[in-house]
Amino acid sequence: MMPAARESLLDAAFAALARRPWSAVRMVDVAAAAGVSRQTLYNEFGSKDGLARALVRREADGYLAGVERALATHSDPRERLTATAEWVTNSARDNALVRAMLTGCWSERLPSPALTGVPSTSAVPAQRRADGPLPSPGDFVALVRDRAVTALAGPGTSPSDAAELARSCELAVRLALSCVAAPPGEGGVAGLVRGALHRQGG
Repeated sequence: MMPAARESLLDAAFAALARRPWSAVRMVDVAAAAGVSRQTLYNEFGSKDGLARALVRREADGYLAGVERALATHSDPRERLTATAEWVTNSARDNALVRAMLTGCWSERLPSPALTGVPSTSAVPAQRRADGPLPSPGDFVALVRDRAVTALAGPGTSPSDAAELARSCELAVRLALSCVAAPPGEGGVAGLVRGALHRQGG
């Protein structure tokens, strides 16, 4: 199957999920919306759970790609972390699947695939990857923190400076996640992160 058709099916599943609970999303409707047969959909994903895992994996990848973009936006390290924190909060606000992945709170409207890997019989490399373990909320904190440290640490960064940088990066990510659960007031997540990093001397 062409990657474009796979993306069309995932787009159709995501659009269907915006309109109705996952339990009410029908494979036949997803296939029809993507312009392929139901058999093609089953050949690609194996089952509705396989489709759910692929959808969650795609949204996770998109979220992490956005983190990379945010980390590349400014020359000032503090502003890079602030941009990353804003991306974390905005993507969780705008995407129910990202919010569930970051918080671990899967509402009954959403698919809730197990985080552990499932046995994969798929010949599709992308689906085999989706069938692997999915990141937990703690994994996402570590993934973003480690990407931030890599982006911000210079070649001559000492181990103690790297450890301090990791703490600042983790603080920024965790502050952003707290804003997902309880939206911040005036100044938003950027104000919180800038203030916290200033106090840290980061």
